[in-house]
Amino acid sequence: MNKRRLGRGLEALLGREEGGFEPGSLEEAGGDLLRVAVDHVDPNPYQPRRHFPAGELASLADSIRLHGVIQPILVRAVGDRYQLIAGERRLRASIEAHVHDIPARVMDLDDQRVFELAMVENLQREDLNAVDKAVAFREYLSKYGGTQEELAGRLGLDRSTVSNLIRLLDLPEDVLNSVRDGEITQGHARALLGLPDAESQVAACRRVVAERLSVRQTEALVATGVPTPAKSRVRKDPAHASVKAPHIVELEQHLHQRFGTAVAIKARASGKGQVIIDYNSQEEFDRVCSLIRGG
Repeated sequence: MNKRRLGRGLEALLGREEGGFEPGSLEEAGGDLLRVAVDHVDPNPYQPRRHFPAGELASLADSIRLHGVIQPILVRAVGDRYQLIAGERRLRASIEAHVHDIPARVMDLDDQRVFELAMVENLQREDLNAVDKAVAFREYLSKYGGTQEELAGRLGLDRSTVSNLIRLLDLPEDVLNSVRDGEITQGHARALLGLPDAESQVAACRRVVAERLSVRQTEALVATGVPTPAKSRVRKDPAHASVKAPHIVELEQHLHQRFGTAVAIKARASGKGQVIIDYNSQEEFDRVCSLIRGG
């Protein structure tokens, strides 16, 4: 996903002159800067993110206790209170850190622009799961109309990115939950769309999770139809099966969440090994490289 294009989309949403602020920085988007009490800020009703990992919030809360809130949140005035536009993690972590008030920029935006900015903020962070993105896109189009191409243009995305994400919502809820929980990636989910019905999609998804299949393996599985029953497969003797250490499994899961794609760590007794990161497209490769470089 191209952050430069997202930055241009953000400029268009805010009606700023080109070069008015650094692309990707919502906090420099204008508005009056002041301090607001955290208990006077209501959540953003258009927030596409549904899950905020407790570990992330605890780490951010520790940082806020030491250094305060460095970047202001974005809010708008609604009656005698404020409604959050962007910065929910900072707000939640500030509450967890027992901070009374934090810096905020007060902006005058309508509901549609608030919805768009909430999506842009999460798209820039790169770690919003594919299903929550798709749900946000669908809700936006249902509420405000327009085409997928028009929405993509407003957000600085390719039309195919929007359409491919929305297509994921044709999958059954069990499969979507596996994407939300990080058990399978967007690439796995796209492959499962090739199966003819919900029952076979759920069965294939369970096999993908149980056997930790790669996206390529999943595509091959879909091409053969409904997966064969597990009893027909040759099982290894558990006494000789290779079992990964818990800390390796935990690290794989962490990297999977970080990169949004399958990650396998192959550790050998000699201390050598491999870290294998799957990618399923040039766009996904570029995104993973950007995250590795700290971009």
